[in-house]
Amino acid sequence: MGPFGTVLVIPMFPELRDEFDRSTAAVGLSFSLYLLPFALTLLVSGTLGERWGRRRTVRTTYLVYAGASLACAVAPSLEWLLAARAVQGMANAFITPLLLAGLADMVPPERFGREAGLYSSFQALGSGLGPIVGGIAADGDWRWAFVGAALVALLLASSPPDGAPRPSATAPRLRPLLHRRMVALGVGFLLAAAGPVGVAVLVGVVARDELGLSGSAAGLILFAGAMSALALGPVWGRLIDLLGLRRAALASAAAASLATGALAFASTGTTLALVWAVGGGLVASLAVTYQATGATIAPENRGGALSFLLAFRFVGHAVGPIVLVPLLAWSDVGTFLVAASLGLVTLPILWVAVPVSSATSRPDPVP
Repeated sequence: MGPFGTVLVIPMFPELRDEFDRSTAAVGLSFSLYLLPFALTLLVSGTLGERWGRRRTVRTTYLVYAGASLACAVAPSLEWLLAARAVQGMANAFITPLLLAGLADMVPPERFGREAGLYSSFQALGSGLGPIVGGIAADGDWRWAFVGAALVALLLASSPPDGAPRPSATAPRLRPLLHRRMVALGVGFLLAAAGPVGVAVLVGVVARDELGLSGSAAGLILFAGAMSALALGPVWGRLIDLLGLRRAALASAAAASLATGALAFASTGTTLALVWAVGGGLVASLAVTYQATGATIAPENRGGALSFLLAFRFVGHAVGPIVLVPLLAWSDVGTFLVAASLGLVTLPILWVAVPVSSATSRPDPVP
């Protein structure tokens, strides 16, 4: 639901412009104002969710997410829509990290990399279905996309992950997460998300506004990239188990930057679709390694560590379009190359901050 809700609005920007008689920049806030509250809440949501219990927290926030989705569907103004999107984002902050933290406790250490890759594949499926549903709805009535999101959230609320509240004596604390390695990883994740990991926004805007494709066609292009990420997620996960976190992270950063740079030379709908069909999987590899690192670096507070890093990621996702989308008026090629350069900047950060050992050598989880 997190990736699905994030990108749901991208193919419907033109329809939102017409509906509310606002500019592209204004309706683009429906993307950024989902991510910014999401990112800020992530700084503490994982730790709070571990204290309150994963099961109770996830069930409650799915219900909140469903209510916010219905509020989007009946929005009479852009301001109403933006407020409801912000609530969606804050609710999702209590879901995403707790699911992956629960996975890390469930699987054997020697298999965590491949399981994290499989988890990432399902995230990619959500990222792919979001534009498809949003694009189809945009060609009819965009409001139905949010009704569908609400129904799915209600269904998921009936089956939350396991996890009871933690007693006060063992309740995880936030302060131990505030050390140099965690902050450095956070900054690297922010830059990666603003550039390669978040480049799907640029792909969607170029498809609609620069190449003149329909909402459905733009959605299909984004879906192709997401399906590539779904297929390659487990492959990158196995590389983590094989190479260790640091080497896998460096390889994924280089691959994601290369794929983002290649988008600069896609000048037609066909070439954009072909390049993104391959590039989507390479870009997703960087998110897999970052999430695997976050889920294993602090076993005593998995949810808190992961949510802390994800906060930086989604600040990058929110800020990236604000900075990069206006650059498209200057140059499509230049904008994609700027996005690729942000991925290259993460290489020295990953070298310094990511542990050399693989996920197989992490300490045993706290019961």
